[in-house]
This record gives sequence, C-alpha cells and structure tokens, in this order.
Amino acid sequence: MERMKTFEIHTLGCKLNFSESSEITRLLTEQGWVISKEPAVIIVNSCAVTAVAEKKTRNLVSKLHRENPDSKIVVVGCYAALRADEILQWPGVVKTFGDADKLNIVPFLLNQVPPATPYFFSTFSSNDRTRSFLKIQDGCDYHCTYCTVWKARGDSRSDTIEHVLSQLDKIVCRGIKEVNLTGVNIGDFGKSQGTDLYHLLKAIDERNYPLRVRISSIEPNLLTDEIIDLTAQSNVIMPHFHIPLQAANDRILGLMHRRYQRALYASKVERIKRQIPYACIAMDIIAGFPTETDAEFVDSLRFLNDIPISYAHVFTYSQRPGTPAMTMVPQVHPKVKHERTRQLMALSDRKKDFFYHQHIGESRPVLLEAGSKKQWMFGFTDNYIKIKLPFQLNKINTIEWVTIQEDMLVFKDGEIKE
Repeated sequence: MERMKTFEIHTLGCKLNFSESSEITRLLTEQGWVISKEPAVIIVNSCAVTAVAEKKTRNLVSKLHRENPDSKIVVVGCYAALRADEILQWPGVVKTFGDADKLNIVPFLLNQVPPATPYFFSTFSSNDRTRSFLKIQDGCDYHCTYCTVWKARGDSRSDTIEHVLSQLDKIVCRGIKEVNLTGVNIGDFGKSQGTDLYHLLKAIDERNYPLRVRISSIEPNLLTDEIIDLTAQSNVIMPHFHIPLQAANDRILGLMHRRYQRALYASKVERIKRQIPYACIAMDIIAGFPTETDAEFVDSLRFLNDIPISYAHVFTYSQRPGTPAMTMVPQVHPKVKHERTRQLMALSDRKKDFFYHQHIGESRPVLLEAGSKKQWMFGFTDNYIKIKLPFQLNKINTIEWVTIQEDMLVFKDGEIKE
C-alpha cells in the first residue's frame, strides 16, 4: 500500500461535523486513499463551541503528533475557522481549512486546484449502516451573545428540497434505516428560497420513505405548530424534539439575544405533549450565564421542574473570546457555575427517569444495532428511549416492536437501571 495515500480522520463536536467528516472520507476513498493506523495524513475536524471543546482539539492534535511524528496533520472546522494562525503554530500541523471550505482538503491532498467555495455543500454520514446524519442547512443569523459558531460557520444557508430528497434516495439505497436532519439552525431551512422546514418535512412525509427521520436541534421560535401537527400524524418523522432553551429566565434570555421568552417555550412543549403525549422533548440549558442571580437560578429550576421535558443537555457557561457575554459583569464564580451545573444535571436525570418509566409496559418500535461486545444489542424507540436486548445477529439494523421492561432501560452509555 502506498503510504502517501493513507489517512485517518478524527471528529470532535456536533453531528454536522460527523456528517462532513464522512463526506471527506468518501471523497478521499473514491480517489484511492485508504484509512490506515499508520497514516501519511491525519485530519482533525475541530470544534470551538466551548473552551472545553477547544482544549479537546488541542490535546488531540498534540497526542496525535506524539504518536505519529511523521504524519502531516490538517485541522478543519470551527476552531480552524476562528484561529487558523494559532493552529498553524502547533507541531505537526501543515494546513487548516474552515467550515465553508473544509471540503477543499480533498483537492489540497490531491494536489489539485480547489474549486470555488460553494454557497452550500450537502453531506451525509454513512459510516454507521443503521443511522445517518444528513446536512440540510449551515450557518446562523442568530448572533447570540455567548456564541462564536455563527462567526465560524457564516450566514445561514441551506439545501433545496429537491436535493434533500435525492440525498434521502441515496441513503435508502444504502440500507440505512434512520436519518437525522442536521444543521446549525435548521429551523431557518429554505428562507432564502421562498420555502421552509415545514414544506421540506411535508415533502419527506409524502414520499413515505422506509426511514425514520429525526429533526435535530430547532429553535423554539422556529418550531411551528404546523411542524408539530405534521409530526403527530406522520409515520416517517419521529416523535422526538430537541429544542434549546439556554436559559429559563426572561432577563437572561434577553441578555443572550435569544428570540423568545420562556412562556413561548412552555407553550411549544405544551402543544407537543397535547398532540403527541409520548413524544420525547430534549432541551439545551446553559448554567452560570453572566449576571444570573441565585434567586433567578432558583426560579429557573422551578420552571424547568414544572414543564414536561424528557431530559436536558447541560452546558456550563464558557467564556468565548470576542463575544459580548465575556465582558458582562458580574461573571458568575466558577464554583457557583459548577454547582448550578450539578443541580441542572440532577434535574435532567430525574426527568429522564420519569419519562422512561412512563413507558414501561408499552410496545414501541426499536431500531436495533450491535453492541461493542456483541453480548447485547442496543436501540432507540421512535420516541428516543434507549434499550438493550440480548444480541441476535439477524436483528441488526431491523425495526422490532418491543414491549419495554424495566431491565431493558439504558439511561447513559453503559448504565443499566436496575
């Protein structure tokens, strides 16, 4: 094997990054490149959403260089878009590409002239034959005061409905059973083309694909009643919503420059539960945003406890250079931030426990996949309850109706609730 045409790729961060890494892998392998444990080139698809994410990127690149001192390292993605000059000083790094032009790594490695950067490029992951992440949108016009992703990813832009449908046709042909529609702000899909996310979902639903389709994170002010009602009657679009809240206090939401107040969020959750009582509703929440008082945090906890979300992704507020939030005073003390994070995570665990146990005894469709040790197989129900079953080779990548029992429930990776 020609070592000059060997590579490996490491991906950090969001589902969008995983989709784009899969596309890079596909394009390189089509040109005869081979994935190798002794690669000539190492690609790191980076994340910069938090200081922790940036640290993970730095540590990973350092580790990869120590283990592969003769390999050339190329860093792509959000971190590369924001701080290319810094990254190029790291040992082993020879080139960077931001988000808008990350596919240009392929002509770079092939010693070809890169094409003009496209307005939007579509990608989907295919490493896992059970599930795929399909990119339908990129960029963000919402300049939240704590966030740098809009700087890294650029203005909001999206695919066309026709091309998304053609990508889904390809995914179906690969035997994949589930697709997650991803983007930075997918609720903005189609706004520059005179269409919207609802009409895309309606077109997907009318095709009646042999797929389970999930909507990734969608802003509460962009989650329309039409989308909720369509999901309620669809056999294709799964009853699973990921709706970021970020703060449960209206003053803090205003400081964040979010485009809603918590009453709107509560109304969306209420409509979902009225239309789809068994739906899973995931939430994003930031702990310790600048100026948040103890009284505001207690009030937020009370609000979150009262609304029927299923679980939360909790993020400790992280200062991002160049953002307005970094200069707000007072900043919350790190110990207070971590304590608020702990309390929010405990609340999320209680919510998930309650949601899971609500469905014991119900029969729900589960998409099954193999476990790493092949003693168990795992899968998610349509409403995103993770379960385990004894391993059966012939059940991999099949959808089975399963009556949920207590000993099947998986609350975290490797954690079975006894």
